[in-house]
Amino acid sequence: MRLIVHAGFHKTGTSSVQKMLRRNGNRFAREFRVFTHRDLPGLCGAARALSASRDPLDDGLFAMELAEFLTALDTDDPRPVVISSENLAGHMPGRYGLRHYSAAPAIMARFAEFAAECLAAPRITFYFSTRAPEAWLRSCHWQHLCATRMTDDFATYRAAYLPHADLAGDVAAIARAVPAPHDVVSAALDDASGGPLGPLDPLLDVMSPSDALRAALTALPPANTAQPAHVADELLRLNRSDMDADTVHAAKTALLQRGQSG
Repeated sequence: MRLIVHAGFHKTGTSSVQKMLRRNGNRFAREFRVFTHRDLPGLCGAARALSASRDPLDDGLFAMELAEFLTALDTDDPRPVVISSENLAGHMPGRYGLRHYSAAPAIMARFAEFAAECLAAPRITFYFSTRAPEAWLRSCHWQHLCATRMTDDFATYRAAYLPHADLAGDVAAIARAVPAPHDVVSAALDDASGGPLGPLDPLLDVMSPSDALRAALTALPPANTAQPAHVADELLRLNRSDMDADTVHAAKTALLQRGQSG
């Protein structure tokens, strides 16, 4: 069975990819079985937990979730399986004290190991989208401001995380950890942005759909993108305030909605 696993990284166009995979779901279903993080909450949650704890219990939960998914696949279905979720690489750096994707090599190796136990002769291509350090850090900082009570301004955040912002190095470490005959490939978001389907194009190159399917796909605008600097400044102010979590969440939601509509 052929599997294509788009397992990361955060803030490299993954939301846009998944949005287009879902938007074109009926078209893809002719040739592929496609799953995103919405279809695999237990597996993705287990991978994130394992990245933060490295605990044998979380490793066991990851194994259980993965085995449940793999054994439910119809082995008589000839269509390749495509999984797209950046959470399979673990938590985004900046969460739970993590500064890098150092757990990702072990998680991908475990994925390959359990696939060999659950499936007959699986062949996996692990695909990772990457991004230049400066743009990636700025996008990650924006996401943290939106989703957490991060109180670091960008300069402080950059100083702490720039030494670890080497996604190409992370891909190389994953390639060393994943056993043969499986493959690890990557593409930079900066190189993919000019294509007709943006960050989906490199994944399609790995998937190898028919020309007819590729030509029929509907492109969508970028998803989950940052807003202007003054919005980030206001998010930072809210995070640093002494307001309770519910009040901050409501204020952030209203702020982001105004930014999207304006």
